[in-house]
Amino acid sequence: MTKKQLAREVIDRLKKEYPQSHCTLAYDKAWQLLVSVRLAAQCTDKRVDEITPLLYREYPTVEALAAAPVEAIEKIVRPCGLGNSKARDISACMKVIHKEYGDKVPDTMEELLKLPGVGRKSANLVLGDVYGKPAIVTDTHCIRLSNLIGLVDDIKEPAKVEKELWKIVPPEEGNDLCHRFVDHGRAVCIARRPNCGECCLKDICKTGKKAKL
Repeated sequence: MTKKQLAREVIDRLKKEYPQSHCTLAYDKAWQLLVSVRLAAQCTDKRVDEITPLLYREYPTVEALAAAPVEAIEKIVRPCGLGNSKARDISACMKVIHKEYGDKVPDTMEELLKLPGVGRKSANLVLGDVYGKPAIVTDTHCIRLSNLIGLVDDIKEPAKVEKELWKIVPPEEGNDLCHRFVDHGRAVCIARRPNCGECCLKDICKTGKKAKL
């Protein structure tokens, strides 16, 4: 089986297993997703979803958040960890979106990467979830499962994993596949204690097949 064939089979099986997969961060608007992704660094999505409503209650628009003192933002987001750096990035990002884009989050990779605190992972998430464009979000689940399954070979750098996956994953499937990697990584292929016996990919997964030997 080629890597492209393997990718197709993985996509089909995970679709059946997780038909309603979606982003695990709660948001209503594109700028809120950018805020949530920044807060999620070294923090659980659950904690982020507990904190963001407090932030948006105080600052309900891009303009309001752009005008907020960094110290005030930090006071609210501190429970997510790295409060000062996250608050500074959020403030700077909202200022650029307000001043240069009229409060609308840009819809191209090039423009998104110019925003403070926004990397390829965040940009791809916005492109895929908000704008419905081809996207591959190389978060920890995507990187870990892609290596375990054998879609990539011992590659840990997010940009390199993304580049390799683009070669074998149909563009229209990338975003949903990455959400399903998160679901599968949490439910079955759990870090340090994967439940290979219950895995729908066990007969095609490189690691799962080794586990049976």
